[in-house]
Parts: sequence; C-alpha cells; structure tokens
Amino acid sequence: MSARSASSTTITAAVYGLSTEGYRIASSIATKGSKVSLIDESARMAITLKSDIARTYPNVSSLIEDEPLLALEPIDVAINEATYIFFAPRIRKIGQEVKSDVTSKFRDAIRALKRGSSIIYTLPTGIGGSNENIALIEHITGMSVGKDIFYYYMPINTDAIMGPETLIGSLKSRQDTQITKMLYDPNMHDKLNYVNLISAEFVHSIKVLGHYTGMASILEICKHAHDANIRREVMHHGYREIYLDDVANGLYDLRAIGSSLGGAGPLMYLVNGALKGIEGYIKHLIDEIRDVLRKHDLKASRTKVAVAWTLDPNEMRGDKIELLSSLESKLKDYIGDVDRQQGITFDPYPTDKTMIVVACSKYDFAKVTSKNKQNSDFILMKANPICETTFDKISSEK
Repeated sequence: MSARSASSTTITAAVYGLSTEGYRIASSIATKGSKVSLIDESARMAITLKSDIARTYPNVSSLIEDEPLLALEPIDVAINEATYIFFAPRIRKIGQEVKSDVTSKFRDAIRALKRGSSIIYTLPTGIGGSNENIALIEHITGMSVGKDIFYYYMPINTDAIMGPETLIGSLKSRQDTQITKMLYDPNMHDKLNYVNLISAEFVHSIKVLGHYTGMASILEICKHAHDANIRREVMHHGYREIYLDDVANGLYDLRAIGSSLGGAGPLMYLVNGALKGIEGYIKHLIDEIRDVLRKHDLKASRTKVAVAWTLDPNEMRGDKIELLSSLESKLKDYIGDVDRQQGITFDPYPTDKTMIVVACSKYDFAKVTSKNKQNSDFILMKANPICETTFDKISSEK
C-alpha cells in the first residue's frame, strides 16, 4: 500500500456536477484554502468557488437562487488545470437511458485530464463498473490508469444505507493524503477507509442490497396488516417512521447493481424482488387512498389529493423526482385533482373539495402537522408501510 505525498504546489481541484453532493465537496475544498472549480454540466462552464462564497452559501440551491457574479472558465480548462477531479453529476434520465447519460457526462469530465491527475467517481457503479470506467479513461486519454492517471471510487449515499464509514476504492488500495485532507470535516465522524476497487464495489452492493431486501420485506408484510390492533403493534417496532422518501434514497444504487449483473441468478432475484416490492408499495398506497374514499362515501370528482414531498432538485440521483412523477400520474388516473406541496411551508390552494394530504417524508409530515394542529380540515395520510391516517375531519363530523 502506498501513500501519495503532498505536492509542493497548491492543490487544484475540479468538481464535475452542479449537484448538492458536488457542491458539498467543492465547499469543503474551498474553505480549506485550495483552488476549486465547480462545473455546471448543463451550461458547460466552470465556476471558480472561493472560500468566502462557500461560507456565504450553505448549499447549491442557495447559490443557484442568488446567482452571484462569479468567475467563469471553460470546462476543459478547469479540468486540465486540476490535480483532482470529483465526478458528481446530476442524473435525470431514467430506465435504459441512464447508463448512456452517465457515460456521456463521464467522457466530458475526463477528456481534458492531464498526466498525474486523479479522478474520484462518486456515483454507484454496481459490480464491475470501475473496470469499465478505467477502460474508458485509458481509451479517451491514451494514458494508463495507475501509472499516468489515478482512479478512485467513492460512492456517496445516506448514512442509513452506507453507515458512518466512507469507502474509497483504488487500485491496490492506494491511499492519497490529499484526498483525505480535502474531504476531512471536523464536524463529521465519518472515517475514510481506502480499500481495493473491487472490495469497494462489493461492500457498497452488499449494503444497498441488505438495505432494500429488508425494506421490501417490511413493505410487503405490512400490506397484509388489515386489523387496527395488529397495525399498531407492528408499528411499535420502528416501522412507523419509514416514509416513501426513505424508500427512494438508494433506488439508483439498486438499479445500478441490477444493470451490472448478467443473466439470471440469486443476486438478480434479490434486486428484482426489491424493485417489485417498491413498485407494489406505490400501488398499495394508491389503493389505500381509494379505500379512504370508499369508507367515507367520497366521490373522486369531489376529492383533491395534495402530495407533500419536499425534494432536493439538485441531488445527483433523480429517482425521487421520477417516483413523485409516477405517483402523481397514477393518482391522476383515479383522482383528477392532484397537487404537489414542496418547500418549507404547507400552503395548498383553497378548495371546497375534500382534501387528502399524503406526507411522503418525516420532514413533510412535521411541516403539515405543525401548521394545522388547531385546524385539521383534511385527511392526512403518512406514506409509511401501513399508510397511517392520522387526522380525519370526515369521521369526526359523523
């Protein structure tokens, strides 16, 4: 195992992707005094992110909203000048188009790499994806990975899936003290652990599959809990606070694993079973909403559904956005009047229809309940495993 020594010159970095995760990395580097460029892959320009800007704007959303005047430079210039390039793009394609979209962006990010630079790949690759990335780097640049250019695999996801340890995969478990310094945060307890590339892919896949097989089991079993007492007892085991938002956190990772596997086999069955469980939950959630209408003799034409799900529009993965669109579309097939509620306030348009509010995250549930503690003039349903209904104006009036 070798450690890369610190260069006598100032470290220069570039982060490819105007994403929440990319900005977090860029801010960490900027506040430590190193030069860092944040690349907007849509505008095809690089922003020079200085420490004062990074401290002023806590996240990429606030930076985009305020639109401060910042120094710009072409993508290829920023990448060619950088010693370290972090690949953290926003992916918004779905289905079969995902891989081609990622590959296209990765080609863009590596085209101007210089000899001696390092590329840190932060999207999940599934199993064997890093070898494909290395082959692409060598094909595009004409240089050898491990000799002329260095490749690291650092899949980013939530602590609920990944735990407190951050794995960095590299050839022969090669360590880099500069990467460690750039990513170090005294307020975080995450430990950076350098392992072999294949080990990093395996461990990440194990964590994702473990998370989703457990999640799918909860969702599937809870669908059969019809008795109120059984539902209440099952929920006492901590499943009440699992929302649709939590279910969607690693869907991209799960699908990446599935697309990296060839043919049928136990691993593919686990992936497909978990995906079917999530698809089945969406159908179950809609069925539960329909059941509320049936129990209270409500007409679909006189009912409005507000889906309260506050999403981060700039996160790398687009699975939550896709899932919200799918839920909204399927609801509209049955109830025409469907409204999205996002942001820090819950403020639906006034209506004379009966309103059902579906809270899809813990944050949104708290937001809705805090605003309407005194006046619960709607039915509130949690998008949790048993689709819990908490406020019910209709039943209180009968």
